[in-house]
Amino acid sequence: MKWLVLLGLVALSECILILPLRKVKTLRETLREKNLLNNFLEEQAYRLSKRDTNIATHPLRNFLDMVYVGNITIGTPPQEFRVVFDTGSADLWVPSITCESPACKTLSTFNPQNSSSFRKAGQPVTLVYGSGLIRGFLGSDTVRIGNFVSLNQSFGLSVEEFGFDGMPFDGVLGLAFPSISLTGARPIFDNLWSQGAFSEPVFAFYLSKSKPEGSVVMFGGVDHRYYKGELNWVPVSHKRHWQISMNRTTMNGEVVACSPGCHATLNTGTSVIYGPKEMVTNIHKVMKAKPKDSQYVVSCDAVNTLPPVIFNINGIDYPLPPQAYIIKVKNSCLSAFRGGLEALSPDTWVLGDVFLRQYFSVFDRENERIGLAPAV
Repeated sequence: MKWLVLLGLVALSECILILPLRKVKTLRETLREKNLLNNFLEEQAYRLSKRDTNIATHPLRNFLDMVYVGNITIGTPPQEFRVVFDTGSADLWVPSITCESPACKTLSTFNPQNSSSFRKAGQPVTLVYGSGLIRGFLGSDTVRIGNFVSLNQSFGLSVEEFGFDGMPFDGVLGLAFPSISLTGARPIFDNLWSQGAFSEPVFAFYLSKSKPEGSVVMFGGVDHRYYKGELNWVPVSHKRHWQISMNRTTMNGEVVACSPGCHATLNTGTSVIYGPKEMVTNIHKVMKAKPKDSQYVVSCDAVNTLPPVIFNINGIDYPLPPQAYIIKVKNSCLSAFRGGLEALSPDTWVLGDVFLRQYFSVFDRENERIGLAPAV
Protein backbone atom coordinates (compact mmCIF):
# COMPACT_ATOMS: atom_id res chain seq x y z
CA MET A 1 0.00 0.00 0.00
CA LYS A 2 0.95 3.68 -0.16
CA TRP A 3 -0.76 6.71 1.29
CA LEU A 4 -4.03 8.97 1.49
CA VAL A 5 -5.63 11.94 3.53
CA LEU A 6 -9.15 13.12 4.73
CA LEU A 7 -9.46 16.63 6.20
CA GLY A 8 -13.14 16.92 6.88
CA LEU A 9 -16.52 15.30 6.52
CA VAL A 10 -19.12 16.86 4.28
CA ALA A 11 -22.47 15.24 3.49
CA LEU A 12 -23.66 16.34 0.04
CA SER A 13 -26.93 14.52 0.21
CA GLU A 14 -28.83 12.64 2.82
CA CYS A 15 -27.82 9.34 1.26
CA ILE A 16 -24.47 9.76 -0.50
CA LEU A 17 -21.42 10.61 1.58
CA ILE A 18 -18.79 12.52 -0.39
CA LEU A 19 -15.54 13.44 1.36
CA PRO A 20 -13.40 16.10 -0.39
CA LEU A 21 -9.60 16.08 -0.77
CA ARG A 22 -7.24 19.07 -0.79
CA LYS A 23 -3.84 19.24 -2.41
CA VAL A 24 -1.03 20.97 -0.51
CA LYS A 25 2.73 21.37 -0.91
CA THR A 26 3.99 17.84 -1.22
CA LEU A 27 6.19 16.06 1.25
CA ARG A 28 8.38 15.11 -1.70
CA GLU A 29 9.16 18.78 -2.32
CA THR A 30 9.80 19.44 1.36
CA LEU A 31 12.17 16.48 1.66
CA ARG A 32 14.02 17.43 -1.51
CA GLU A 33 14.54 20.98 -0.23
CA LYS A 34 16.14 19.51 2.89
CA ASN A 35 18.19 16.96 0.89
CA LEU A 36 16.33 14.13 2.65
CA LEU A 37 14.38 12.70 -0.28
CA ASN A 38 16.71 9.81 -1.15
CA ASN A 39 16.76 8.54 2.42
CA PHE A 40 12.99 8.78 2.62
CA LEU A 41 12.46 6.91 -0.66
CA GLU A 42 14.79 4.13 0.38
CA GLU A 43 12.95 3.69 3.67
CA GLN A 44 9.44 3.98 2.15
CA ALA A 45 9.93 2.04 -1.09
CA TYR A 46 6.59 0.26 -0.86
CA ARG A 47 4.96 0.44 1.02
CA LEU A 48 -17.91 7.42 -7.68
CA SER A 49 -23.59 6.88 -11.45
CA LYS A 50 -25.32 9.35 -9.17
CA ARG A 51 -27.84 7.92 -6.69
CA ASP A 52 -30.15 9.86 -4.45
CA THR A 53 -29.73 7.57 -1.46
CA ASN A 54 -26.95 6.84 0.98
CA ILE A 55 -24.00 8.54 -0.71
CA ALA A 56 -21.45 10.07 1.60
CA THR A 57 -18.60 12.18 0.23
CA HIS A 58 -15.41 12.81 2.19
CA PRO A 59 -12.71 15.41 1.41
CA LEU A 60 -9.17 14.09 1.03
CA ARG A 61 -5.89 15.95 1.37
CA ASN A 62 -2.83 15.19 -0.74
CA PHE A 63 0.60 14.81 0.84
CA LEU A 64 3.78 13.97 -1.11
CA ASP A 65 1.65 13.00 -4.10
CA MET A 66 1.83 9.74 -2.17
CA VAL A 67 -0.93 9.96 0.37
CA TYR A 68 -4.54 11.13 0.61
CA VAL A 69 -5.82 11.38 4.14
CA GLY A 70 -9.29 11.83 5.59
CA ASN A 71 -10.82 12.17 9.03
CA ILE A 72 -12.77 9.55 10.94
CA THR A 73 -13.76 9.38 14.60
CA ILE A 74 -13.64 6.49 17.05
CA GLY A 75 -15.30 6.19 20.46
CA THR A 76 -17.87 7.91 22.68
CA PRO A 77 -17.32 10.84 22.82
CA PRO A 78 -15.57 10.75 19.43
CA GLN A 79 -11.80 10.94 19.11
CA GLU A 80 -10.63 12.13 15.68
CA PHE A 81 -7.97 10.53 13.46
CA ARG A 82 -6.45 11.10 10.02
CA VAL A 83 -6.40 7.83 8.09
CA VAL A 84 -5.40 6.54 4.69
CA PHE A 85 -8.40 5.15 2.78
CA ASP A 86 -6.55 2.21 1.28
CA THR A 87 -7.93 -0.22 -1.31
CA GLY A 88 -4.78 -2.31 -0.89
CA SER A 89 -5.49 -3.56 2.64
CA ALA A 90 -8.50 -4.59 4.73
CA ASP A 91 -7.78 -3.59 8.33
CA LEU A 92 -8.45 -0.47 10.37
CA TRP A 93 -5.90 0.67 12.94
CA VAL A 94 -4.85 3.80 14.79
CA PRO A 95 -2.15 4.39 17.42
CA SER A 96 -2.83 3.57 21.05
CA ILE A 97 -2.07 6.11 23.76
CA THR A 98 0.39 3.53 25.08
CA CYS A 99 2.43 3.56 21.84
CA GLU A 100 5.96 4.72 22.59
CA SER A 101 7.50 4.40 19.11
CA PRO A 102 8.97 7.62 17.67
CA ALA A 103 6.35 7.55 14.90
CA CYS A 104 3.57 7.91 17.50
CA LYS A 105 4.98 10.99 19.21
CA THR A 106 3.41 13.47 16.78
CA LEU A 107 0.21 11.53 16.04
CA SER A 108 -3.28 11.51 17.49
CA THR A 109 -3.56 8.46 19.76
CA PHE A 110 -6.65 6.60 20.98
CA ASN A 111 -7.34 6.55 24.70
CA PRO A 112 -9.68 3.64 25.52
CA GLN A 113 -10.36 5.02 29.00
CA ASN A 114 -11.96 8.10 27.45
CA SER A 115 -14.52 6.08 25.48
CA SER A 116 -17.57 4.61 27.21
CA SER A 117 -18.26 2.33 24.22
CA PHE A 118 -14.79 0.76 23.92
CA ARG A 119 -14.40 -2.99 24.37
CA LYS A 120 -11.01 -4.68 24.46
CA ALA A 121 -10.61 -7.98 22.64
CA GLY A 122 -7.05 -8.37 23.84
CA GLN A 123 -5.89 -10.37 20.83
CA PRO A 124 -2.38 -9.31 19.77
CA VAL A 125 -2.00 -8.26 16.13
CA THR A 126 0.85 -7.58 13.72
CA LEU A 127 0.05 -5.75 10.48
CA VAL A 128 2.68 -5.71 7.75
CA TYR A 129 2.75 -3.17 4.91
CA GLY A 130 5.23 -2.46 2.15
CA SER A 131 6.61 0.50 4.06
CA GLY A 132 6.56 -0.88 7.58
CA LEU A 133 4.62 -2.73 10.23
CA ILE A 134 2.67 -2.17 13.43
CA ARG A 135 2.21 -4.34 16.50
CA GLY A 136 -0.61 -3.95 18.96
CA PHE A 137 -3.93 -5.41 20.05
CA LEU A 138 -7.54 -5.56 18.94
CA GLY A 139 -10.42 -3.57 20.38
CA SER A 140 -13.91 -2.58 19.26
CA ASP A 141 -15.81 0.70 19.39
CA THR A 142 -18.11 3.01 17.45
CA VAL A 143 -16.45 4.31 14.28
CA ARG A 144 -17.85 7.20 12.22
CA ILE A 145 -17.11 8.15 8.62
CA GLY A 146 -19.12 11.29 8.03
CA ASN A 147 -22.74 10.41 8.77
CA PHE A 148 -22.11 6.66 8.62
CA VAL A 149 -21.75 4.90 11.98
CA SER A 150 -20.27 1.43 12.39
CA LEU A 151 -21.19 -0.06 15.76
CA ASN A 152 -18.92 -2.53 17.56
CA GLN A 153 -16.26 -2.09 14.89
CA SER A 154 -13.12 -4.12 15.49
CA PHE A 155 -9.88 -2.24 14.91
CA GLY A 156 -6.22 -2.45 15.78
CA LEU A 157 -4.44 -0.25 18.30
CA SER A 158 -0.72 0.03 17.70
CA VAL A 159 1.75 -0.03 20.55
CA GLU A 160 4.79 -0.28 18.27
CA GLU A 161 5.26 1.19 14.79
CA PHE A 162 8.15 0.69 12.38
CA GLY A 163 8.62 2.48 9.06
CA PHE A 164 5.96 5.14 9.56
CA ASP A 165 8.13 7.96 10.95
CA GLY A 166 7.19 11.33 9.44
CA MET A 167 4.04 10.07 7.72
CA PRO A 168 1.21 12.65 7.73
CA PHE A 169 -1.48 10.27 8.95
CA ASP A 170 -2.43 8.49 12.14
CA GLY A 171 -3.63 5.16 10.81
CA VAL A 172 -5.04 3.18 7.90
CA LEU A 173 -8.61 2.28 6.92
CA GLY A 174 -8.53 -0.73 4.60
CA LEU A 175 -11.13 -1.11 1.84
CA ALA A 176 -10.05 -4.39 0.25
CA PHE A 177 -11.89 -7.72 0.51
CA PRO A 178 -12.30 -9.30 3.99
CA SER A 179 -10.21 -12.32 2.98
CA ILE A 180 -6.97 -10.33 3.27
CA SER A 181 -7.69 -8.97 6.74
CA LEU A 182 -4.65 -9.74 8.86
CA THR A 183 -6.61 -9.29 12.09
CA GLY A 184 -9.52 -11.51 11.03
CA ALA A 185 -11.89 -8.65 11.86
CA ARG A 186 -14.74 -7.68 9.56
CA PRO A 187 -13.69 -4.54 7.62
CA ILE A 188 -15.62 -1.35 8.31
CA PHE A 189 -17.17 -1.24 4.82
CA ASP A 190 -18.60 -4.74 5.32
CA ASN A 191 -19.88 -3.80 8.76
CA LEU A 192 -21.65 -0.73 7.38
CA TRP A 193 -23.06 -2.81 4.53
CA SER A 194 -24.43 -5.47 6.89
CA GLN A 195 -25.92 -2.76 9.12
CA GLY A 196 -27.87 -1.32 6.13
CA ALA A 197 -25.93 1.92 5.83
CA PHE A 198 -25.80 1.73 2.02
CA SER A 199 -28.53 1.27 -0.52
CA GLU A 200 -25.71 0.58 -2.97
CA PRO A 201 -22.56 -1.12 -1.56
CA VAL A 202 -19.98 0.82 -3.56
CA PHE A 203 -17.31 3.38 -2.89
CA ALA A 204 -15.44 5.59 -5.33
CA PHE A 205 -12.46 7.92 -5.61
CA TYR A 206 -11.89 11.18 -7.45
CA LEU A 207 -8.30 12.38 -7.11
CA SER A 208 -7.74 15.93 -8.34
CA LYS A 209 -4.92 16.33 -10.87
CA SER A 210 -3.72 19.82 -10.05
CA LYS A 211 -6.18 21.79 -7.94
CA PRO A 212 -5.20 22.18 -4.27
CA GLU A 213 -8.70 21.09 -3.31
CA GLY A 214 -11.39 18.92 -4.83
CA SER A 215 -10.40 15.28 -4.34
CA VAL A 216 -13.01 13.07 -2.69
CA VAL A 217 -13.87 9.57 -1.61
CA MET A 218 -17.56 8.71 -1.68
CA PHE A 219 -19.55 5.90 -0.10
CA GLY A 220 -22.94 4.42 -0.95
CA GLY A 221 -23.19 5.58 -4.56
CA VAL A 222 -21.52 7.52 -7.35
CA ASP A 223 -21.80 11.17 -8.34
CA HIS A 224 -21.63 11.42 -12.16
CA ARG A 225 -20.30 15.00 -12.01
CA TYR A 226 -16.82 13.66 -11.29
CA TYR A 227 -16.32 11.80 -14.57
CA LYS A 228 -16.90 12.09 -18.31
CA GLY A 229 -18.83 9.64 -20.49
CA GLU A 230 -19.90 6.25 -19.22
CA LEU A 231 -18.36 4.01 -16.61
CA ASN A 232 -16.67 0.96 -18.11
CA TRP A 233 -17.04 -2.03 -15.81
CA VAL A 234 -14.24 -4.55 -15.33
CA PRO A 235 -14.78 -7.79 -13.38
CA VAL A 236 -12.54 -8.44 -10.40
CA SER A 237 -10.28 -11.37 -11.22
CA HIS A 238 -9.04 -12.07 -7.69
CA LYS A 239 -11.40 -11.42 -4.78
CA ARG A 240 -8.77 -10.51 -2.24
CA HIS A 241 -7.27 -7.35 -3.61
CA TRP A 242 -9.09 -5.17 -6.13
CA GLN A 243 -7.37 -7.05 -8.96
CA ILE A 244 -8.38 -7.03 -12.61
CA SER A 245 -7.04 -8.55 -15.82
CA MET A 246 -5.06 -6.31 -18.17
CA ASN A 247 -4.58 -7.14 -21.86
CA ARG A 248 -1.39 -5.26 -22.74
CA THR A 249 0.55 -2.04 -22.35
CA THR A 250 1.68 -0.11 -25.43
CA MET A 251 3.74 2.94 -26.39
CA ASN A 252 4.00 4.28 -29.95
CA GLY A 253 1.78 1.42 -31.09
CA GLU A 254 4.21 -1.23 -29.83
CA VAL A 255 3.61 -3.61 -26.92
CA VAL A 256 6.13 -2.76 -24.19
CA ALA A 257 4.69 -4.78 -21.33
CA CYS A 258 1.96 -7.16 -20.30
CA SER A 259 2.04 -9.50 -23.27
CA PRO A 260 0.10 -11.79 -23.59
CA GLY A 261 -1.85 -10.38 -20.66
CA CYS A 262 -1.24 -9.74 -16.97
CA HIS A 263 -2.93 -8.61 -13.77
CA ALA A 264 -3.26 -5.22 -12.10
CA THR A 265 -4.50 -4.07 -8.73
CA LEU A 266 -6.00 -0.60 -8.30
CA ASN A 267 -4.52 0.73 -5.11
CA THR A 268 -5.38 4.10 -3.60
CA GLY A 269 -2.69 3.54 -0.98
CA THR A 270 0.07 3.59 -3.61
CA SER A 271 1.28 6.83 -5.12
CA VAL A 272 2.97 5.60 -8.30
CA ILE A 273 2.85 2.60 -10.67
CA TYR A 274 4.71 -0.60 -9.83
CA GLY A 275 5.45 -3.44 -12.18
CA PRO A 276 7.95 -6.21 -12.89
CA LYS A 277 11.41 -4.70 -13.36
CA GLU A 278 11.95 -6.02 -16.89
CA MET A 279 8.68 -4.55 -18.14
CA VAL A 280 9.29 -1.21 -16.42
CA THR A 281 12.74 -1.15 -17.99
CA ASN A 282 11.12 -1.49 -21.43
CA ILE A 283 8.96 1.54 -20.69
CA HIS A 284 11.95 3.56 -19.51
CA LYS A 285 13.85 2.68 -22.69
CA VAL A 286 11.08 4.21 -24.82
CA MET A 287 11.14 7.29 -22.58
CA LYS A 288 14.96 7.44 -22.81
CA ALA A 289 14.89 7.71 -19.03
CA LYS A 290 18.18 7.49 -17.14
CA PRO A 291 18.75 6.16 -13.60
CA LYS A 292 19.43 8.75 -10.91
CA ASP A 293 19.68 7.74 -7.28
CA SER A 294 16.72 5.44 -6.68
CA GLN A 295 14.61 6.81 -9.56
CA TYR A 296 14.60 7.38 -13.32
CA VAL A 297 14.71 10.85 -14.89
CA VAL A 298 14.03 12.30 -18.32
CA SER A 299 14.92 15.63 -19.87
CA CYS A 300 12.28 18.14 -18.86
CA ASP A 301 12.49 19.65 -22.36
CA ALA A 302 11.36 16.32 -23.81
CA VAL A 303 8.32 15.68 -21.61
CA ASN A 304 5.75 17.06 -24.06
CA THR A 305 7.16 14.89 -26.85
CA LEU A 306 6.94 11.61 -24.94
CA PRO A 307 4.25 9.13 -26.02
CA PRO A 308 1.39 8.14 -23.74
CA VAL A 309 1.58 4.81 -21.93
CA ILE A 310 -1.62 2.99 -22.90
CA PHE A 311 -3.09 0.31 -20.64
CA ASN A 312 -5.63 -1.88 -22.42
CA ILE A 313 -8.12 -3.18 -19.86
CA ASN A 314 -11.07 -5.34 -20.85
CA GLY A 315 -10.62 -4.24 -24.48
CA ILE A 316 -10.61 -0.50 -23.72
CA ASP A 317 -7.55 1.75 -23.92
CA TYR A 318 -6.67 3.89 -20.89
CA PRO A 319 -3.95 6.33 -22.01
CA LEU A 320 -1.66 7.85 -19.42
CA PRO A 321 -0.11 11.03 -20.89
CA PRO A 322 3.47 12.04 -20.06
CA GLN A 323 2.18 14.98 -18.04
CA ALA A 324 0.65 12.36 -15.72
CA TYR A 325 3.49 9.83 -15.50
CA ILE A 326 6.34 12.37 -15.28
CA ILE A 327 6.65 14.11 -11.91
CA LYS A 328 8.29 17.55 -12.03
CA VAL A 329 10.23 18.51 -8.91
CA LYS A 330 12.30 21.69 -9.19
CA ASN A 331 14.59 21.09 -12.18
CA SER A 332 14.13 17.32 -12.30
CA CYS A 333 11.54 15.30 -14.21
CA LEU A 334 11.03 11.88 -12.62
CA SER A 335 9.30 8.79 -13.97
CA ALA A 336 6.35 7.53 -11.91
CA PHE A 337 7.06 3.93 -12.93
CA ARG A 338 8.86 1.67 -10.47
CA GLY A 339 10.12 -1.89 -10.85
CA GLY A 340 10.43 -4.57 -8.26
CA LEU A 341 7.17 -6.52 -8.13
CA GLU A 342 8.53 -9.61 -9.87
CA ALA A 343 9.48 -11.10 -6.50
CA LEU A 344 5.79 -11.10 -5.57
CA SER A 345 4.36 -11.95 -8.97
CA PRO A 346 5.96 -11.97 -12.45
CA ASP A 347 2.87 -10.57 -14.16
CA THR A 348 1.20 -8.22 -11.67
CA TRP A 349 1.09 -4.42 -11.69
CA VAL A 350 -0.06 -1.94 -9.08
CA LEU A 351 -1.87 1.07 -10.57
CA GLY A 352 -1.68 3.76 -7.92
CA ASP A 353 -2.64 7.42 -7.69
CA VAL A 354 -0.77 8.38 -10.89
CA PHE A 355 -3.30 6.28 -12.82
CA LEU A 356 -6.29 7.04 -10.57
CA ARG A 357 -5.88 10.81 -10.95
CA GLN A 358 -6.69 10.29 -14.64
CA TYR A 359 -9.55 7.86 -14.15
CA PHE A 360 -12.44 8.09 -11.72
CA SER A 361 -12.76 4.69 -10.06
CA VAL A 362 -15.75 2.88 -8.59
CA PHE A 363 -15.35 -0.21 -6.40
CA ASP A 364 -18.53 -2.32 -6.47
CA ARG A 365 -18.48 -4.98 -3.76
CA GLU A 366 -21.87 -6.53 -4.50
CA ASN A 367 -21.11 -7.17 -8.18
CA GLU A 368 -17.36 -7.63 -7.65
CA ARG A 369 -16.30 -5.20 -10.35
CA ILE A 370 -14.48 -1.90 -10.86
CA GLY A 371 -15.86 0.98 -12.92
CA LEU A 372 -13.49 3.36 -14.72
CA ALA A 373 -14.13 6.58 -16.62
CA PRO A 374 -12.04 9.66 -17.48
CA ALA A 375 -11.99 12.03 -14.51
CA VAL A 376 -13.21 15.58 -15.07
